[in-house]
Amino acid sequence: MNDRYDAGYGGGAPYELVGYDEYGRPVYRQATDQQPQQYDGYQQQDRQGYGYDPYATGGPQQPAYDPYATGGAPQQPQAPAYDAYGAGGHQQPAYDPYGQTAPHGTGQQPQVTEQTAHIPQQAGPVDEDPAPDEPGREYRTEQFAFVEEPDGDSEDVIDWLKFTENRTERREEAKRRARSRVVALAVAFALVVAGGVGYLWYAGKLPGLSSGPETGTTTAAGAQKRDVLVVHLHDTDRGGTATALLVDNTTTKQGTTVLLPNSLALTADDGSTTTLAKSVEDDGSEGTRTSLDTVLGTDIEGTWRLDTPFLLTLVDLVGNIEVDTDTDVPDPDAKKGEAPLVRKGKGQTLSGKAAVAYATHRGPGEAQDAQLERFGQVLHGVLRKMTSDPDAATVTIQTLGQIIEPPLTDKDLGSFLARLSDLAKGGDHRTALLPVRDDGTLTAEASDGVVKDVLGGTAKSPDPDAAVSVSVRNATGVDDRTEKARVILLNGGFTFREAGTADAEATSKVVYADAADKANAGEVAKTLGLPADSVTRGKTSANARVSVVLGQDYDPGS
Repeated sequence: MNDRYDAGYGGGAPYELVGYDEYGRPVYRQATDQQPQQYDGYQQQDRQGYGYDPYATGGPQQPAYDPYATGGAPQQPQAPAYDAYGAGGHQQPAYDPYGQTAPHGTGQQPQVTEQTAHIPQQAGPVDEDPAPDEPGREYRTEQFAFVEEPDGDSEDVIDWLKFTENRTERREEAKRRARSRVVALAVAFALVVAGGVGYLWYAGKLPGLSSGPETGTTTAAGAQKRDVLVVHLHDTDRGGTATALLVDNTTTKQGTTVLLPNSLALTADDGSTTTLAKSVEDDGSEGTRTSLDTVLGTDIEGTWRLDTPFLLTLVDLVGNIEVDTDTDVPDPDAKKGEAPLVRKGKGQTLSGKAAVAYATHRGPGEAQDAQLERFGQVLHGVLRKMTSDPDAATVTIQTLGQIIEPPLTDKDLGSFLARLSDLAKGGDHRTALLPVRDDGTLTAEASDGVVKDVLGGTAKSPDPDAAVSVSVRNATGVDDRTEKARVILLNGGFTFREAGTADAEATSKVVYADAADKANAGEVAKTLGLPADSVTRGKTSANARVSVVLGQDYDPGS
């Protein structure tokens, strides 16, 4: 929509509005008509057109400008006036912004010499050559920058910065997560490797801990893991005890019951030498467990005191047991001549009462080891019949109603027996007797075959040269003489071992078996205040180098 205006408001060359630049500012061009005429922007339009005179100052009218070329011939050959609506009066030739005259009308467009300033690129008209009967030429609004559109460059820059920043943050976060995953994987791998090496070491499968291809891959005894409990069977009817170690080797999956003779020499709390039977009676469970650990090099986890009434109930709870018995055992409650309670033979079914009778039976003239082995058979039969479920085994132990000595608990004992039961049912449980010498010390066979291989320990029997062991049997008829003799011997540097009581005898005797102990026997007699002629050579008790029989002539105050 080009327009003209007089730069000097009534004088000078007219300028035509040709459009707007990229910043929305108007762009004009100066034009000179062939016929000089003066254009006054304030003149009113004549009655033949709608001239544009915003201030109505009068003066010669200019022909109206019809942008739509609606028809009509100009009245005079002067510059066309602007008719914004193309209505009324004689129409002037349509103005073509590209310097062409519309094909309709009789007037002629004055030729214009143009001096054109910079014109921004605009789209051309919709129809370059409209038909003569068309009312006017149409233009698209994007040809003229009448509306200043907002500049989106700044927003685009902000959006780009945000996108770049978010993308950078995402990359950094991805890198951090990747590093975290790498560190976590490295730590997990290190733990797996350490755990694998630890397991191999624990199982003895690392190089240097196995016996080599010639003897298989047997794990070194010292590297094996064992759980050990000590069980003491107390005969509440006839007195006496029997002791065994229950061993669960979790490395080799082997269970063992180690039978401990009552004559096994132990070191008492006061440093003196005593026997296993005496330690159970005098020192109790805690003292005996500590002494056994010292002698055998073991780590016993707890003590199970099994009195004969509880053994009877236990066998009945598991539903009787089967044992290969080696002798007939009479029923203590039966009359003379009645059938024995336990018959000799293979696969004998024993009830609770029969099991107790067989486990505590010791025939006339039999060594204590015979009775101990029968106790081991009963334990093996119980393990074979007991449940392998830890929870059910715990319920069985709780049903007995016995008091479990700390630190052992019902659950610990039930779980332990369940594991041994599983081994016994699979044929991986055996019974072994710990061999000891007459004096109660361990033999080389015991050290190699049982202590080292089964228990994984080292034999540490009391040193025979540390102190002379003296067994004392009281035949005075006065009970407290035994205790007084014990105090005197301990103060004299001897090791005291009690040998029980005997029928009263008039004179005391001091007996030695080895000629090397003759002087020691003399020192014992002198310490107890006995005459020198009471010393004689003969047979001593199994666990002592000098045996003493206190007679009625013994006076502790002398």
